[in-house]
Parts: sequence; structure tokens; C-alpha cells
Amino acid sequence: MSAPDKTGVARGFDPRDVPPGFIDDPYPLYRALREHAPLHRCPDGSWFLTRYDDLVRIYKDPASFSSDKRIEFGEKYGESPLLRHHTTSLVFNDPPLHTRVRALLTGALSQRSIAALEPDIVALVDGLLDRFADAGGGDAIDDFAAAIPVEVIGNLLGVPRAEREPLRHWSLAILGALEPVLTTAQFEAGNRAVDEFSGYLEGLIDDRRRRPGDPDRDVLTRLLGAGGDGSTLSPETLVHNCIFILNAGHETTTNLIGNTLDLLIRFPQARRRLLDDPGAAAGVVEESLRMESSNQLGNRLSTVATRFGDTDVPAGSRLTLCIGAANRDPLPFPDPDRFDVDRRPNRHLAFGMGPHLCAGISLARLEGRIAIARFVRRFPRYDRAGVPVRNPRIRFRGFRSLPIAL
Repeated sequence: MSAPDKTGVARGFDPRDVPPGFIDDPYPLYRALREHAPLHRCPDGSWFLTRYDDLVRIYKDPASFSSDKRIEFGEKYGESPLLRHHTTSLVFNDPPLHTRVRALLTGALSQRSIAALEPDIVALVDGLLDRFADAGGGDAIDDFAAAIPVEVIGNLLGVPRAEREPLRHWSLAILGALEPVLTTAQFEAGNRAVDEFSGYLEGLIDDRRRRPGDPDRDVLTRLLGAGGDGSTLSPETLVHNCIFILNAGHETTTNLIGNTLDLLIRFPQARRRLLDDPGAAAGVVEESLRMESSNQLGNRLSTVATRFGDTDVPAGSRLTLCIGAANRDPLPFPDPDRFDVDRRPNRHLAFGMGPHLCAGISLARLEGRIAIARFVRRFPRYDRAGVPVRNPRIRFRGFRSLPIAL
């Protein structure tokens, strides 16, 4: 594509109406935006940012770039369960609510509690691999990647195993309603999921109040206890942040595992590196997070008039942070389209940065390392058994199906 063509493509970009082929490979367009329109004004008046340094600046300055979505989501959802959920959960709030809720959640998801999960995650992964082997292959998403975070988070919250079937459906429906273009079907499914999930959690919470679990293993029991200063979450805040724990950890981790398995097919030298050195799993996961970020887009609202380069951005402007583009910016990541499992440094933005750094970052990394290392060691010659299908969404990047032969 020539420079004039790239300029035209970049300036005509609309995240609400992406061009054909974008879902399969958005990166050429992201590169054109980064090079020719790094602060792109979208047709709806919002701004689309693609440079790494601009995103880092925003992440580090929550006072100037707010995560509070009450106005934006009020316009998008109206008075609805989706509005109540997204404006109560951790990720779409500013201090002081964000600070207090995050402290309680991160306290419940301590390094000690995450490390204690490793034997259970290994056993879970090995059981899934046994079934995969018995079947001679399968769908790496439905039969492997998606099952891991649902079971892990189900264990964290103490959801009885027989009651876990709706969890993935609820999560996908709620997150699907975050897409830039919201269909009637997505809106209705998202609201239904919030209502059903909230009702289920209220019963689970009542039961846990009567019969607390082991506080060393049960996050919900710890959240029902108190912070070190005696602070607790209100019933509504507790329910919506339990939903958030599932949503934040489910689809992104599913996408991480599926994307990584696909990358190791596309880049066989990286698979050989992992087979030669199982300790390279950490580098494989970090490079996968950079190259195929599970979460591609973030959003902020400017609270003050500001300037990016030679462009003025008024206060009250809606900003879309393109993580997928920033993670392939050649300034911090030389040769950014190369899958380099030994890349150092690798300060990708897949988990965000600053006060809103993902609260479940340690758990996601642990699940990813265990799942990928054990899959590759068990099936060193695995390959595609058909055409993979991407989820048709631009905020979250992952596969709907990834057929695998062993």
C-alpha cells in the first residue's frame, strides 16, 4: 500500500464500520493509523489513539483521563442492568471508589492465594489434555482454552461445579455489549445475562454468609470478610465486582491461550524454542500478549483540555486507546511483527498500566504459562485441522473456533 493510500485509509477509519478483512488482520490498518493519523478523529467525534507513548501518558494520568463511564454508558445503555453493572464494577470507575474496591479485590487475589492455585490448574489442564488426546484433537477453544478460566474462577468464587455451565454464556453476553456498535440482540442478551448472573450471585453470597468457605482458597469468603481496616463492599458492589472477576478473567484468558496456540503454529521457531526450554513459556506468553492482545481497545474521557503532538483535544473528549496498535509500535518494539519469545524489554500494554493495571494479572499469566507449556509438551506436532474462525469483535481479539489435529 503506497503512502497516499495509507493516508486515505487511516483518515477514513471508523471503528463503528470496519472494512472487510479487518477482523482477521487489523494490524496493517493500525500501522497506517499510527504512521499517518496517530490521533484520529472518528466520525462520531471521538479520538482513536495508536501510539505507545500516548497510551502510556494516558494510563499514568487518571486525573486528566477518566475511566468513569456514567455519562457515556448512560447514553449507550439507558437505565438498564448493563448500565448498573458497568458503572459499579472496578474497571469503569475513578477514585475513590476504584481505589477502595481495587484494594479489597487485590487483597483477595493475593500472590499467596494465586500461587496456591498452581497444583489445581495443572491438574485441570492435564485432564483437559487427556480428553483432547482421547478424541484425537478437537477445538482448542471450546475443548481447552475456554474451560480453563471458567473452572479456575468457579473455584475462586466457590461456584458448585454442577452450576458452572451458564458462566461462560453470561460473560460473553455482557462483554459483547461493550462493542462500539451495539445491536438490539447484544443489548437484550447483555441485560438478560446481568440479571441472571446477579440473581445467581445473590443466592451464592447468602449461602456463603451462612456457611463461609476456606478463606485461604475462597475469594468470595475473603470479600465477605473485610479489608484490613474493616471496610467491606456494599451488596450491589460485591455482586457486580464478582461478575467483573469472571468477565475480566474469562474471555481475555481464553483469548490469550487460543491466540498463543495459533501463534506457535504460525511461528514454528518459537515452538521449537519452547520445546527445547520449557522455561521459555513465560516469554511466549508475554510476546503473545504483545502481538495479539486479548483486549484490543480501552477508553478514557479527557477531563481537561490537552494536546497530543500538534493536535488540541478539548476537555470532555472520548478517547479510544488502541492497545493492539500500541503493542506493535516499532519505537518500543523493534521489528514488531516478529514473534520473539526472548524480547527484552517487553513492556506491552495488554494488561494496561498505572492505577488500572489488571487486578488479575498474576492469575492470567499463571494460567497462560501452564496451559501453553503443557499443551506443547503433550502435543509437540499439533497443527490446524481446519480454518480457524475469529470472533467478529474488535474490542476483544480471539477465536470463536480453532480446530486442532494432533
